[in-house]
Amino acid sequence: MTGRVALVGAGQTRFGSLDASPRTLLREALGEALASVEAGLRPAEVDEGILATLGFSGWQIGNPAAILSEELGHPGMPVLRVENACASGGGGVRSAWLALRSDAEGLVLVAGLEKMTDASSLRRRYWLGVSGETEYERLSGLTFPGVYALMAERYLRERGLGKEVLGAVAVKNHANGVLNPKAHLRKPLRLEDHAHAPRVAEPLGLYDCCPVSDGAAVVLLAGEERARKLTRDPVWISSVGAASDTLALADRASLTSLGASVRAGREAFRKASTKPSEVQVAELHDCFTIAELLALEDLGLVPPGEAPRRTLEGRTALHSELPVNPSGGLKSKGHPLGATGVGQLVELFHQLRGECGERQVEGAERGLAHNVGGSGATCTVTLLEV
Repeated sequence: MTGRVALVGAGQTRFGSLDASPRTLLREALGEALASVEAGLRPAEVDEGILATLGFSGWQIGNPAAILSEELGHPGMPVLRVENACASGGGGVRSAWLALRSDAEGLVLVAGLEKMTDASSLRRRYWLGVSGETEYERLSGLTFPGVYALMAERYLRERGLGKEVLGAVAVKNHANGVLNPKAHLRKPLRLEDHAHAPRVAEPLGLYDCCPVSDGAAVVLLAGEERARKLTRDPVWISSVGAASDTLALADRASLTSLGASVRAGREAFRKASTKPSEVQVAELHDCFTIAELLALEDLGLVPPGEAPRRTLEGRTALHSELPVNPSGGLKSKGHPLGATGVGQLVELFHQLRGECGERQVEGAERGLAHNVGGSGATCTVTLLEV
């Protein structure tokens, strides 16, 4: 027997280069999430906790989930760590969703946490690189931006496009991020800024890349009976799809599509008995600008080949037919690896409840979160509705 599962609370820190320790970040996000439950919630009422983190730079890499029960103030609570590179947050939410489908009175807390800016540039490159294929790609000198640059180069060349389509993604997401008080990069961007930015890995420049960020995010998931007791406005998880692909780009059938995204999206829509055309707001994993274009087509949110034209025409902007990344996305909001996927659901929780102020998507009732690990070897797609 399977039942419905809902988000009943959510909270997060600001994403950015922060002075706070990992424990302090986690404590802040936990406090905001608990306070968001209008019926009131004591830490001892949480049945289980899941911590999503890469353990960036080796901070408490062994058994970090125990810190979750400590900072929640609920000693003895069962805890679990989920690590799936940049898709750790989405994986943690999926684990909680699966457990609660058979427990109508259950309540599970999922937290994402990463402290990245304390590490040196060399250590950052190492820790980012381990999310990709290490046996050949990393040892041959291929960086994380380099991997996505290969995808971008092939995508632009096959379609006869210029870099301006990448710039349009960056400009849009920065415009959204300006409206988000918890975004890392709250500054507008112009197409000419993008065009003249320092090169990172052709065809990607500085403004095609998401920032290295610190941050924590928390969501509370409840079975249907518990959810109705805790809130008048639950955000229901319609389904979660998950899939994987090869680590190495060389072993994939295509450089211009992430197979894990395609499969995870199809699974999510099939389980929810819904269609991509019914999505009204989407948080897509835009670690690099090219990734948003790939995701739009991989998930069927736009027809094949249509992502560039629709992006350039402003049809994925905040007040358009399909608002994409109203939070600012990874590109502007930031990308603290383990917290990213959870942060996407924090945004959608507030969007679907009409609580996002200036960046509110009017009338949004169905949302999608797309969380990718590394260069596309893992992926989760979560569908939500009110």
